[in-house]
Amino acid sequence: MTEQNEYPESGRVPTRVIGTPPADAPIEEHDPIHEPAGVEGVIPQDPVKVRKAERMVAFLFLITFLAGAAFIAAYVIFQVGTIDKTAASNYALGGTLALALLSLGAGVTVWVRQIMPKYNLVQERHLMASDGDTREHVKETFLQGADESGFVKHRLLRRTLLLAAAPLGLAPLVLLKDLGPLPGTSLRHTVWGEPMKGGKPRRLVVEGTGQPIRAADFNSPGGILSVVPEGYEEDLNALAKATLILLKFRPEEIKSGTNKNWTVDGIVAYSKICTHVGCPAALYEQTTHHILCPCHQSTFDAADGAKVIFGPAARPLPQLPLGIDEEGYLVAKSDFKVPVGPSFWERGDAEAEVREKA
Repeated sequence: MTEQNEYPESGRVPTRVIGTPPADAPIEEHDPIHEPAGVEGVIPQDPVKVRKAERMVAFLFLITFLAGAAFIAAYVIFQVGTIDKTAASNYALGGTLALALLSLGAGVTVWVRQIMPKYNLVQERHLMASDGDTREHVKETFLQGADESGFVKHRLLRRTLLLAAAPLGLAPLVLLKDLGPLPGTSLRHTVWGEPMKGGKPRRLVVEGTGQPIRAADFNSPGGILSVVPEGYEEDLNALAKATLILLKFRPEEIKSGTNKNWTVDGIVAYSKICTHVGCPAALYEQTTHHILCPCHQSTFDAADGAKVIFGPAARPLPQLPLGIDEEGYLVAKSDFKVPVGPSFWERGDAEAEVREKA
């Protein structure tokens, strides 16, 4: 598209490039003069090239349809639950959606560049107020553009475009599945309350190694360990609620806020899930006994029941009741007495919980 900055002949209104100062010549009221397409300035197109471009666009739209359908299929086929499964799902969803959008954009680009007519456009300078003739011209221009786009004329392009857009239109509806189901009261409990086979209490094991912990081996005051429930070392859904930090104190360091009946030889276990928004609160300052959440700097006093001393967290980190089994390993005597994690996790159907216990 080109613009002219010269004075046309025989009474036409002066034209200029958009953004430049107006010419000194006065602007006269007039009816804009428009040259219809096909009369002047239209660049002829090769019908053979247009036909090839049409087939190319249809092919790209077909790829868009297939990729969009593959996106929906990948959402159903590739389930999550482990790191490997989640990675495979991300690759499948991202790859198919990227291919669908890329081929759709390429098809529209080829359509505009190779099929729609090309011609020079002269923009005339005139008054901002539009009269009836100008509005009528805008209507004619719109209809002309619709006709030149070939949307009505080229049935193959129209049909393949609609076909390509169908799966992409359904994709957001498919993703609505991730909004449910509601958690109900499931966030109020963790697997620490589930005994092992034979009714034995569940042991605490070191995160990453799965090694059970003897109270006698964890005997250095100021020490800290990240621990998980035995049997759930690879269950990400369970670990999202059940991961702990294990701390060792001298007896005189433990304050009244800590439930001493839930400790073993000065060893205290707190939930690792910050009560603000659920980040891992795993930074520990040994000299002050402060637990720090790196996300928003919520700080908890580990020696005093992990109560909040700074930051946006609204409540302490829940403490897990600890015990030892016949072999001297640390175990959970029961589940947490209060829900772990952010405060909004506590919300649920209280009546449903009563029915579960009944």
